[in-house]
Amino acid sequence: MAPLSFSSRNLKTLFYKPRVIPFEFLGQHSSALFSTHIVGDTPILGISPRNRHQLECLIEALSSISSKPWYAHGIAEAILRTTNLSVPLKIYEIGGGSGTCAKGILDYIKLNAPTRVYDNISYISVEISSSLAAKQIQTVGEVDSHSSKFRVECRDAADRSGWGDVNEQPCWVIMLEVLDNLPHDLIYSENQISPWTEVWVESKEGEKLSELYRPIQDSLIKSCMEIIDMPDATTGGSRVSSAMKSIWAKVFPKPRWCWLPTGCLKLLEVLHGALPKMSLIASDFSYLPDVKIPGERAPLVSTKKDGSSSDYNSYLDAKGDADIFFPTDFLLLEQMDHYCSGWMKQQKDDTSLKRGKKRRTLSLDTAAFMEEFGLPTKTRTKDGYNPLLDDFKNTKFYLSVPTHNIK
Repeated sequence: MAPLSFSSRNLKTLFYKPRVIPFEFLGQHSSALFSTHIVGDTPILGISPRNRHQLECLIEALSSISSKPWYAHGIAEAILRTTNLSVPLKIYEIGGGSGTCAKGILDYIKLNAPTRVYDNISYISVEISSSLAAKQIQTVGEVDSHSSKFRVECRDAADRSGWGDVNEQPCWVIMLEVLDNLPHDLIYSENQISPWTEVWVESKEGEKLSELYRPIQDSLIKSCMEIIDMPDATTGGSRVSSAMKSIWAKVFPKPRWCWLPTGCLKLLEVLHGALPKMSLIASDFSYLPDVKIPGERAPLVSTKKDGSSSDYNSYLDAKGDADIFFPTDFLLLEQMDHYCSGWMKQQKDDTSLKRGKKRRTLSLDTAAFMEEFGLPTKTRTKDGYNPLLDDFKNTKFYLSVPTHNIK
């Protein structure tokens, strides 16, 4: 038995320098992380064009995109606009897949940044898969001059010990399609006023998997609930709950499920602890269509058999190979970022002082990001269709940079 832990504002205020775009969403997915090892751990995203015409346009666009990594170039442009170029540029990428993004960023910086910036850059890929680590070295090494600036550290980015001593130097951290694969914890409540409980999965030989409910004890779950400002887990309800609400819950009980991004919280805690002056850029799914599993921030869990996909109504049925994706709540991501930087805790501990935030943050739809930092004209097809602007409506970018406004 194991606990269930699956895995626009004005842009000038954040980016203040003069302008490319990317394409990585058709690329790799890092392996999902599961503490239970009960369901599958190899997520695969398939893209199904709505009709033949769209498919033809997509093929045309992909033929152009494959020779020009506009997605990585857009990220590089965003970094260059924000970075203090008088300091050597250091970039960490978590879950770098095949190394396409790393190569694209280094290519762009070599061609568009001052020579001294490229000469002094260091790009570190933090990759848990040894096979992908080898592939990244091969991909980046296609350009000889990149090799001395790039290295792979084969380790778990969420393990604090792997980062060594605190590094106070400015740096960038990139996470592309990482958050949707990170572990989540499920909590449950019988009705609108019952206390939240941890969900555990029990596995008995010859029987179906079943859920067990226990009082909230896990520290990451507690922290997530604190950030979201959910009702107290011990008392089971808000102090302002009225008698009418209690009666309504008894007459019309409504069970509640909530999926908490505890894996993301743990990773952010580690990153802020090890790299307190990091700037962060992350991209992922902001919502997922046709999710059948109940609960806030519930995942899409599906399997493919004989060429056709089917979605599960319950994660408990997803034995063996299954694809799993969690949507990213970008507002919650921002709150967790502030929490892990120490700002939210500081505010609660001393409400008499109004301190400035330690981070400046911004969430953008992918199309808006690409319009701002990329060159979408390079991927526009003859009929005007542009995959970089018209597809991936359910994805966003999150950008976060440190600020000295903390007095």
